[in-house]
Amino acid sequence: MKVRGRLLIIAASFLILIGGGLVLFSLQEMYAQEKKTKDSLDQAQERIQSEVNKESKSVLQTEQPVDVSFGQGEAIGILKIPRLEAELPIIEGTDEDELEKGVGHYSTTVLPGQPDQILLSGHRDTVFRSLGELQIGDTFEVSMPYGEFTYEITDSKIVDADDTTVIRSTAPIEILTVSTCYPFSYVGNAPSRYILNAKRIQN
Repeated sequence: MKVRGRLLIIAASFLILIGGGLVLFSLQEMYAQEKKTKDSLDQAQERIQSEVNKESKSVLQTEQPVDVSFGQGEAIGILKIPRLEAELPIIEGTDEDELEKGVGHYSTTVLPGQPDQILLSGHRDTVFRSLGELQIGDTFEVSMPYGEFTYEITDSKIVDADDTTVIRSTAPIEILTVSTCYPFSYVGNAPSRYILNAKRIQN
């Protein structure tokens, strides 16, 4: 019995050690993710401020992405969500490397200020963990090097993870579509996508 008791204690201690290691690993991953997001946000803020300093106010008010070119993985703007008090960097591209830094912009869709669909995507367990709290009528604010844009949420829906119909032309109407995995509490590869559509309103 004594030997068995000792074995149980050793096994329990081993399990506790493994559990502690997993918790520590998760905390390290979370810290690394938050640091990448913060660094990208700083880069986006610097880029926007640099353009504000270079351009006159009259040019900025045109709010048109004239001669703007962004490279894959660059921080190109800032997505603000007033209801959630969130300020998130927008990264060009939606590969895993980009989504680790912030909110990804689908490169095949247009930029704010153009009359068509703008599609942004982010992870449900990082930048968009509270996206489900938003309601119809809430707003997104997007800051770009060439202007400020506001969008009002008009509808939400849940689609299959492989449903590509959410990527579509909305011309000549400027629509911001925001996407994340769903359900929000799902562990592993989620089977669905949570979609919010927002229409451009005048600032």
